[in-house]
Amino acid sequence: MRKKKIVIALGHDALGTTLPEQKLATKRAAKAVADFIKDDYQVAISHSNGPQVGMIHTAMAEFCRIYPEYTPTPMSVCSAMSQGYIGYDLQNAIRTELLNRGIYKTVSTVLTQVSVDPYDDAFYQPTKVIGRVMTEEEAEAEEKKGNHTVKTDEGYRRIVAAPRPMDIVEIDAIRALLDADQVVIACGGGGIPVLAQGNKLKGASAVIEKDSAAGKLADLIDAQRLVILTGVEKVCLNFGRENETPLDEMTVSQAKEYIAEMQFEPGTMLPKIETAIEFIGNSAVRSVLITKLESNQERPKGSVGTLIHK
Repeated sequence: MRKKKIVIALGHDALGTTLPEQKLATKRAAKAVADFIKDDYQVAISHSNGPQVGMIHTAMAEFCRIYPEYTPTPMSVCSAMSQGYIGYDLQNAIRTELLNRGIYKTVSTVLTQVSVDPYDDAFYQPTKVIGRVMTEEEAEAEEKKGNHTVKTDEGYRRIVAAPRPMDIVEIDAIRALLDADQVVIACGGGGIPVLAQGNKLKGASAVIEKDSAAGKLADLIDAQRLVILTGVEKVCLNFGRENETPLDEMTVSQAKEYIAEMQFEPGTMLPKIETAIEFIGNSAVRSVLITKLESNQERPKGSVGTLIHK
């Protein structure tokens, strides 16, 4: 009998911000992952990298500012760096948790490239704020290089596009590892965005929405469930208002109606709901669970979170 496949998407709250926070957070996340493995699921894991890739980009930009003889580090390389060091902590935490339970499985981190469409509208309307705070003069210099900047309360910061994921370059390797019953960490931070140029892949100056990438991963490995761990226990209608209403479940058609009513905020809950709709489609088998990983719970149970289904 084939094992059921599940993708667990770890959000910012499941990883922390600083290096010490990340060490502790990955231990907690490892317990959730280990529970699914114990229940005999094939598990693939994706994760956020927001604070981490921002720190890397800021550090590398500052380094080049002090030492101008060095070449600036592209966003795609910063994304690759974040995949490596988050994967390092995460795979070791999961390995330790599994061994503590008497389970031996190899945990592998796949440096994952995700192809995007060069004509995606997102490239004409960049929205993702990254990197350090700049002066007006520094922002003008960035604009002359062809980069985009935006004025914030602190000063000026760079903004990049957030195109939709088209395909996962290393998907065959991910499938092979899952078929070998290994635990796979992939598509970290939405994956490294790349543009196909013949037989060559070129890094794109962009970031991919991590929830969209998690949905694409779940679709391409034909997972039965996508679990999105986020900062709230349940999806809510009228979020933050007096009449806030948490939802135990909703159908795809209801989710579309709520989107039309503008119930979900762009950049936070909306991408998660859109990912759920796209991943489930017309399938009666697929489902998405959106929930929060609390420190006093080992993993999201059926009674916790919002279950989205056909």
